[in-house]
Amino acid sequence: MPITDLVAPEAILPALKVNSKKQALQELAAKAAELTGQNERSVFEVLLQREKLGTTAVGYGVAIPHGKLPKLEKIFGLFARLDRPIDFESMDGQPVDLVFLLLAPEGAGADHLKALARIARLLRDQDIAKKLRASRDAQAIYSVLALPPASAA
Repeated sequence: MPITDLVAPEAILPALKVNSKKQALQELAAKAAELTGQNERSVFEVLLQREKLGTTAVGYGVAIPHGKLPKLEKIFGLFARLDRPIDFESMDGQPVDLVFLLLAPEGAGADHLKALARIARLLRDQDIAKKLRASRDAQAIYSVLALPPASAA
């Protein structure tokens, strides 16, 4: 499943200005609600509940907040490059500046997990992360996300 199946060019925020994890989740929930037609509060609540289980920051300046929504029709992704890194309570203690929001229908099951794994693999690739950090506009970021994986491993 290519990342471009999950995220559309209009679901890319090239320089999101936020000062905290909560503010980042609020902004991402607002944009996701706008693009999916979901209730903004519901999206935000799902993300907050997931963060209470443990941070979705996976290290290397990357976070993948995610959750499931009952009325969502298909898996939805939104990517944001933060204007400046923020504390996301990451396991490695590094501030986060690359955030990939993933929302899935309640019955998505394995597809949701496969999508999460795919995103984590992509964003852990230091070359890809470097290119994403250097990209200044949504089209450039989308082009990086659309790159084929360097290896099938």
